[in-house]
Amino acid sequence: MSDDSTNDQIRQIIADHGRLPGGVDDLPADASLYEAGMTSHASVSVMLALEDHFDIEFPDEMLTRSVFESIEAIASAIGQLLAETSV
Repeated sequence: MSDDSTNDQIRQIIADHGRLPGGVDDLPADASLYEAGMTSHASVSVMLALEDHFDIEFPDEMLTRSVFESIEAIASAIGQLLAETSV
């Protein structure tokens, strides 16, 4: 699940909750959000907003830095969770 619509939604949530010093619009999908300035605290805000927006819950084993490292990684995790809930 890495279609443009999903990536756009994730970008908007990061823009609203990620507290990045620079914008998220020009960031490549595989760029490190942490290197772009997102803190661990902000990643929790992003995670909660993603859960609300996509009506999902990240399980404990997904609560790792690597899952929230990039837009691409977030989209992959969301795709996996949505696929599991539709089975």
